Amino acid sequence: MAAIEHSDIVKAPKALLHDHLDGGLRPATVVELADAVGHELPTTDPAALGDWFVAAADSGSLERYLETFAHTVAVMQTEEGLHRVARECALDLAADGVVYAEVRYAPEQHLEGGLTLDQVVEAVDAGFRDGCAEAAAGGRVIRIGTLLTAMRHAARSQEIAELAVRFRDTGVVGFDIAGAEAGFPPTRHLDAFEYLQRENFHFTIHAGEAFGLPSIWQAIQWCGADRLGHGVRIVDDITGRPAVLGRLAAYVRDKRIPLELCPSSNVQTGAVASIAEHPIGLLHDLRFRVTVNTDNRLMSGTSMSREMTLLTEAFGWGWAELQWLTINAMKSAFIPYDERLTIINEVIKPAYAKLIA
Repeated sequence: MAAIEHSDIVKAPKALLHDHLDGGLRPATVVELADAVGHELPTTDPAALGDWFVAAADSGSLERYLETFAHTVAVMQTEEGLHRVARECALDLAADGVVYAEVRYAPEQHLEGGLTLDQVVEAVDAGFRDGCAEAAAGGRVIRIGTLLTAMRHAARSQEIAELAVRFRDTGVVGFDIAGAEAGFPPTRHLDAFEYLQRENFHFTIHAGEAFGLPSIWQAIQWCGADRLGHGVRIVDDITGRPAVLGRLAAYVRDKRIPLELCPSSNVQTGAVASIAEHPIGLLHDLRFRVTVNTDNRLMSGTSMSREMTLLTEAFGWGWAELQWLTINAMKSAFIPYDERLTIINEVIKPAYAKLIA
């Protein structure tokens, strides 16, 4: 089978579940917004700054990786800055062929300029609406829902959960907790997760990225997560050849709990050694509910098309596998079932049918 070209993958419809708003800024936008608010950057040359973000994130440490966000968050403290970043995010994803995306951010990190939590959400939602409308006018239709994230080292998860539910009908489709896993187990935020379940609201949890099986187990069995943010360490519960699944891995597969895998990011943070050694290949073969995601496009210098290209090169995957990943993501999205089905049947399947033929 002939190798699939990156340019062809760009044209194929894609679905994205795990993308951080503050991890996907355009370098030129960071430079311009930093100048406007007086924030000092490592360099003011956009190309060089983009390279700096990738290099700084390539440390092999999740904690060091997270430090790069100090610069992006610093320029997202005004309504204008948040609106611009969200609008450009929509346009960039649409240009990459993404037809559905869930983009997450932590409202509590954008209050230093005096904004309220509600103003942060309203500015981001407006940016996405404008960006999606602009993309559609240019022939690139994209649907975007947002996830509100609480920082797991802080104590505002209940407040952010209530904020998410308050905006559930204006663009927010889910909730998440993020940040360093070690020392900050998801059970610290159990009250928030129990509240969300009572409100019939969706949530995912960053688990099984830098920390192992206990984090995944708590996220699912104690907190009731609908999906696992990363979840790559579920492979620690799979042994032998042929593969033997432990109790937790079997439960995750049998329950069809989606894994929001982010290959390039996992290499950068040291969760895996290389794309070729990424467990996504094994998890695909064992038919887990695998999805592929970007995590932080700026820090990883990546896009959905690039992630898919890397996987086709590493595992010899073709259009059938890329369609499987895309449909997995749409099945796992936090929007209503009929909307998911419409995108699958009217957008994704027809486009891939032409590619696979």
